[in-house]
Amino acid sequence: MKVIDILEKSEKTIFSFELLPPLKGNNTDHIYRTIESLLDYNPQYINITTHRDELEFKELADGTILKRTVRKRPGTVAIAASIQYRYGIPVVPHILCGGFSKSETEHVLIDLHFLGIENVLALRGDGIKNQHIFQPEKEGHSHASELVQQIMKLKEGVYLEEELKNNTPLDFCIGVAGYPEKHFEAPNLEQDLACLKQKVDAGAEYIVTQMFFDNEVYYRFVKKCRDIGITVPIIPGLKPVNLKNQLTVLPKIFSIDLPQDLSKELAACKNNEDARRVGTEWAIYQAKDLVNHNVPALHIYTYGISDNVKEIMKAVF
Repeated sequence: MKVIDILEKSEKTIFSFELLPPLKGNNTDHIYRTIESLLDYNPQYINITTHRDELEFKELADGTILKRTVRKRPGTVAIAASIQYRYGIPVVPHILCGGFSKSETEHVLIDLHFLGIENVLALRGDGIKNQHIFQPEKEGHSHASELVQQIMKLKEGVYLEEELKNNTPLDFCIGVAGYPEKHFEAPNLEQDLACLKQKVDAGAEYIVTQMFFDNEVYYRFVKKCRDIGITVPIIPGLKPVNLKNQLTVLPKIFSIDLPQDLSKELAACKNNEDARRVGTEWAIYQAKDLVNHNVPALHIYTYGISDNVKEIMKAVF
């Protein structure tokens, strides 16, 4: 089932969450345990992240440097299909610009279509580590709006090889990312919103936000979106704090602000257990307020940790 149909048919706020594929060499047991621990709360769909190749440098015994390309979390397509068929829950694999050519993207979308997967989240993705300016792959996309356009062309049966005949349309529901506190590369929120509107105008059917810890930031973001003609559902993304060091790590990595009350509480925590308790209580507060404002869904970034998500869902639903 398509995410947009789920959202339109639901009369109340639904629950969804995001998972990372296992690290290369690991199995899927942890992912299945996470899902099964949350089944009681009726997740309506599950996002599966995608990770590009990374460059690693290793100094050899003779002093030379070996450069190699590795993908630490392969298997997004296989994991997504496994989850959908094992649990009967729609999945939303992430499709990236970064690290993928247009041809590779088309092949992935064909595979997803063959597997009966109807949803994707179209993202630009990150650049290579230490790369100051995002560089697309050769014959790849520079912006998520271009990726959305490619997926929409496949919806019309238009493939990269124009000479193909009797083409089967690939009909995906497309979600995209929104940044309530703006993408870190955007010069200002207004410019970032203009880029978001480009993605929606290209064919995106809903938006899921980057994490935020002040609901007023989300509400202002939604209003600004509506003011410029973005009418699709805007799903808030929540990340429960789990570790004390996330007080400084999250703002640095994701270019977000933590409210003063939350930062004070985390700074006073003596250990990770205390930080987890504070983070869970804060997420419950956020989630209850968002549900009271009739948001279409609560999307939780689990990062493979489900105990606190269970506490949040139990308190909210």
